[in-house]
Amino acid sequence: MTSSPYHLPAGKALGGPYTVDVTPATAGWGYSSLRVLELPPGGSHTFGTEESEWIVLPLAGGCTVACADDSGHATFALTGRDSVFTAVSDFAYVPREARVTVASDGGGRFALTGARCTRRLPARYGPAESVPVELRGTGNCSRQVNNFGAAGVFECDKLIAVEVLTPGGNWSSFPPHKHDEHRPGEESVLEEIYYFEFAAHDGTPGLGYQRVSPSGRGRGTDVLAEVRDGDVVLIPDGWHGPSMAVPGHHMYYLNVMAGPGAERAWLICDHPDHAWIRGTWPGRPVDPRLPLYTAPERSR
Repeated sequence: MTSSPYHLPAGKALGGPYTVDVTPATAGWGYSSLRVLELPPGGSHTFGTEESEWIVLPLAGGCTVACADDSGHATFALTGRDSVFTAVSDFAYVPREARVTVASDGGGRFALTGARCTRRLPARYGPAESVPVELRGTGNCSRQVNNFGAAGVFECDKLIAVEVLTPGGNWSSFPPHKHDEHRPGEESVLEEIYYFEFAAHDGTPGLGYQRVSPSGRGRGTDVLAEVRDGDVVLIPDGWHGPSMAVPGHHMYYLNVMAGPGAERAWLICDHPDHAWIRGTWPGRPVDPRLPLYTAPERSR
């Protein structure tokens, strides 16, 4: 393995109050952002959304999200969850040009997924029971996707965000794929951030591996990284995948994407050497460990 400027080990992307602070300026691109905010019990943090829209997503713990702009005030109580491996979480969307306060009585860790945008949409609450939980792949390519901020699921201007859970020993983000070229109806240009967490076993932390290979476009991004809790991988271009979870440790990653296209869409191109693997999935069983959990039922 070689070091890469696109692999940010835990602590390398610190910024102000954030344990992770990736912005268009720090990443050297135009749209995608990710912040991870850790609050002690009774703690709070206020920030301006500026030119970006944001989704506040609890990773561990619950919080309130208060949003104020020239259209008024809104406050959302987020139940959250114990960890990313235990439940689907509710979330809150806040628009550009607003003032937001995240506060937590019990403390916790909260992801702020963001995208520079032009439209100003209303602040909204996203209930956990409305999050589609999707199973992709089969066998050791099986993974779970929580599509809380996917295109076509929850309205945003530019932001696309999902969670992926990969059981220990499985490969996800496979076959390798890319979205670094504008080809209408086939591929969209999206900058992407991966943020990782792992399930420990008997107190031993987990780990995994992430590959990004050059596609011949953009910066020629090339990454082979051992990833651990709190690590980030930036993907401005290139074939990304696989994401490999070591046996015995489930892997979680949060994907944040945004790009310049007029249409908010996740359109990908599979690597031609590995695209055939999708043809082996139909009729084969999904890993029986999945789903790790499902969204709660809607209350009646």
